[in-house]
Amino acid sequence: QLQLVESGGDLVQAGGSLRLSCLGSGKNLDNYNVGWFRQAPGKEREFVAGVNWSGSRTAYADSVQGRFTISRDNAKNTLFLQMNSLQPEDTAAYYCAADMTDKNPHIHRIPKLYDYWGQGTQVTVSS
Repeated sequence: QLQLVESGGDLVQAGGSLRLSCLGSGKNLDNYNVGWFRQAPGKEREFVAGVNWSGSRTAYADSVQGRFTISRDNAKNTLFLQMNSLQPEDTAAYYCAADMTDKNPHIHRIPKLYDYWGQGTQVTVSS
């Protein structure tokens, strides 16, 4: 059973940066696409960024393109999200997720297509 645990969320001022981490345990993530989603109060969970199983391809929501960078370290079974130029509208709970289709050529943007989720880490950006 795969478990995902996020960390790195915090309160930060607008224009600041944060780096989120997601550590996997119980199963090796090498062959699986992983992604970051976020959910603000009263809103649906939305795709933020995804990376394919090898780390060679990434995908981003338009709202974070150029500001956020997703990466993975398969040797450490860890996923990262570097967030720069944070804005108040980035305030949300951030979740990492794993798509357990072996070497999936598609990086999904729909939450229901991911099989495992972390518990979330809160990011709050003050203006």
